[in-house]
Amino acid sequence: MRAFEVFAIYVTPFVIIAVVIKLLMKRYAVDLSDVKKQAGPAPKRRFLLGIWRTD
Repeated sequence: MRAFEVFAIYVTPFVIIAVVIKLLMKRYAVDLSDVKKQAGPAPKRRFLLGIWRTD
């Protein structure tokens, strides 16, 4: 039971934040596809030594 309590304490804030963001997006009529269009294309990833870097 203790493990479930700890899990709930860690997960609950993230769930609340996600719900609030979703409600705000609905309120301002913003769709996720609109946000992705504004962000532009995904950065190119490099292989091997530069795997953590993006261009």
